[in-house]
Amino acid sequence: MRLPGAAWQFPAPLLYLIFFLSGAAAILYQLVWQRTLFTLYGTSSESVTVIVTVFMLGLGLGSLAGGALSRLAPWAPPVLFGIAELLIAAFGLASIELIQWVGSLTPAAAGVQVGLPAFAVLLFPTLCMGGTLPLLVAYAVARSGNVGRSVGTLYFVNTLGAAAGCVAAAALLFGLLGQAGSVRAAAATNLFAAACVLATLLRRAR
Repeated sequence: MRLPGAAWQFPAPLLYLIFFLSGAAAILYQLVWQRTLFTLYGTSSESVTVIVTVFMLGLGLGSLAGGALSRLAPWAPPVLFGIAELLIAAFGLASIELIQWVGSLTPAAAGVQVGLPAFAVLLFPTLCMGGTLPLLVAYAVARSGNVGRSVGTLYFVNTLGAAAGCVAAAALLFGLLGQAGSVRAAAATNLFAAACVLATLLRRAR
């Protein structure tokens, strides 16, 4: 199946806005999941190591997977990006309860016993997050033919979104909404990004 070229195109400003929001949501998840681990196991080196390691590994492996999937078809990258955002939102909404449940199974754990269960739980959403950049890069390169500009611009807006998410979390969201409300806000952001992409593609495919 190959959709017409016009069916899988949407405006560049919308693309950048979506990836900006995706970056903001990702950092919110990271901050909330870190704090959730702190409440379970204390402010320990294990908790910090789990979050940093799983994000780095998940983003790296997800990037490899996203790059491979982006070559399936010209319409695949934006569609798969929308699906990834939906999966991240679904996990995010259940994430605090899931991490707490894992913590309840290991109340007196330490060291590796702390890291492995939490690591396993958080690997899936970070894989999805890691896949988003190569998917959108593949789409942008197919449109512009300029690899350097596509990678640089998308990485810039995503990083800018992450910085904005940090500021928003510290200055507003954590105090106003708490951890659970902040996760819901992040999930709503993912859902909005997915809806923008998929609705635009469906509308233009008709």
